[in-house]
Amino acid sequence: MATEKEPSAPPPILALVVDSNATSRSILVSQLREYGVNRIVQCTRVQDARNRLEHTVFDYVLCEQYFGEGGYSGQTLLDDLRRAQLLPFSTVFFMVTSEASYAAVAEAAESALDGYLLKPFTPSALFERLGLARLRKVHLKPIFDAIEAEDFEGAARLCVERFESRKPYWLYAARIGSELLLRLGRHDEARTLFEAVIDARALPWAKLGVARAQIESGQAVRAITTLQELIGEDASFADAYDVLGRAQVELGNFSQAIETYRTASGLTPDSVVRLQKLGMMSYYMGDREGATKTLARAAVLGIDSKLFDFQSLVLLAFAYFAENDRKGIERCMADFARILERHHSSARVQRFTEVARALQLIQQRQFSQAVESVRAMAREITTSGFDFEAACNLGSLLSVLAATSIDLPEGDNWVRALGMRYANTRGLTELMANACSLHEPYATTVRDCLQHINKTAEAAMAQSLAGNPAGAVRALLREAERTLNSKLVDMSQQVLLRHSARMETADALQADVDALRQRVGNAPARAILGQENERRPGGVVLRVRGAAEGPARIPPPPKDSLANAADLTDPPDPAAQLRLRPV
Repeated sequence: MATEKEPSAPPPILALVVDSNATSRSILVSQLREYGVNRIVQCTRVQDARNRLEHTVFDYVLCEQYFGEGGYSGQTLLDDLRRAQLLPFSTVFFMVTSEASYAAVAEAAESALDGYLLKPFTPSALFERLGLARLRKVHLKPIFDAIEAEDFEGAARLCVERFESRKPYWLYAARIGSELLLRLGRHDEARTLFEAVIDARALPWAKLGVARAQIESGQAVRAITTLQELIGEDASFADAYDVLGRAQVELGNFSQAIETYRTASGLTPDSVVRLQKLGMMSYYMGDREGATKTLARAAVLGIDSKLFDFQSLVLLAFAYFAENDRKGIERCMADFARILERHHSSARVQRFTEVARALQLIQQRQFSQAVESVRAMAREITTSGFDFEAACNLGSLLSVLAATSIDLPEGDNWVRALGMRYANTRGLTELMANACSLHEPYATTVRDCLQHINKTAEAAMAQSLAGNPAGAVRALLREAERTLNSKLVDMSQQVLLRHSARMETADALQADVDALRQRVGNAPARAILGQENERRPGGVVLRVRGAAEGPARIPPPPKDSLANAADLTDPPDPAAQLRLRPV
């Protein structure tokens, strides 16, 4: 006789409590158990919590705002986690504090926080807040189901529908929808949605979204005006400085950008991401002492975290070299040895290690070995995997050798090859020229390359306007094949698309463009510091969960919190953050 199958037990609910005070931690753990959480992890330090969150998905995170030791804070943890895309939609993140200023609450809210808990609070108050936060995720589940299915168009449509019909959480839906539209390249539609939010309820993140849309559509100057107005309204809005610095770097206004990054870092002094931006900008502006101090602090705070960009360690090695700090370079080499153990198959990390090793050889006056190492790097200049970052690092190494009076006959040609390949915009050109600043002739060569590329493009455009678009495409492709310059390839594609109907050889030219694009590889469209792989400041990080992770678990809220669902409007606390794989 068949026996009835027993129902499977519900999945455990997992929570993380981060608090250095043992008494506060014990109270929170007790209240969470009463709420129904059956698995609770406790951390006393922000660094330990960051490591836990990098490897485990929690249903709830309750984090103390202030930590007395080392200047760490719960806000910095949240700020860094969202940039590194480490918080999935299913996680409810609450900040816990005994004193909350308006500025602190506002900054946390703009960091996609689920809620702020002001001590002391009763268990019933905690249960209500957790339940409402979970309920918000239940209401928005169709949107995130669409995102996880990679139906981004459908998800954006659901967001716009919820916003227009003013359904529960319509403001947050608009925030998600505008982010999707930005990622899909529909910048004008995203800006329109941001502006509609401003009209409905003037929120800083919406104004910042307008600026982000302007930058993405190539209007960096207009974005700076928007951002300056926003900062004028709220001088403590750290994300606004992040976006402003990005726009200034893109335009090549580095002296302004370094002040912007300094302000942003001052607002959140232990933010690993902002310290790295400030340190990198300091290095490229020639402030080696400032770069050393800032990048070293970033390394201490986050070198073992996913938030840390290993390019920071390369520039730190260059800064130590400038100060003739042998022990500093040795520490960098030791760090790269540990990093290589974790990322042994990463060509990027291997290249970084080779650069640091070459610096160490020069510092040790083992010049023949250093030159051979640099020659090996130079042989990769024409490969598709040799990117802008590698070009700047090689240019810096060549400048170090020249400044050390080591004559490399091939040096001028190598620098010219780097410049011809990547001097596409003023911002990119100035970054590379500044990387070569120890030897001014190299910096001049890089700047001359931009003029050459621009003249080539202008001549081709004139040829196209004169009625010979096919000749223009061929001229662009010839120069692109010689220089491997992606800007020239992109221009040839644009001319070809515009005039293909009138060109008998359009198919053959398209094949040439496609083949050359494979050789050229990917180049940044605008100047960037390090890898731009974190969430755009001011935006919600949208996430698609991979198959290996499985579907997001959303434990149901307490029954009593569902009672007033029909009356819900957007609560004052913005919702949690999400992540989206690049599209």
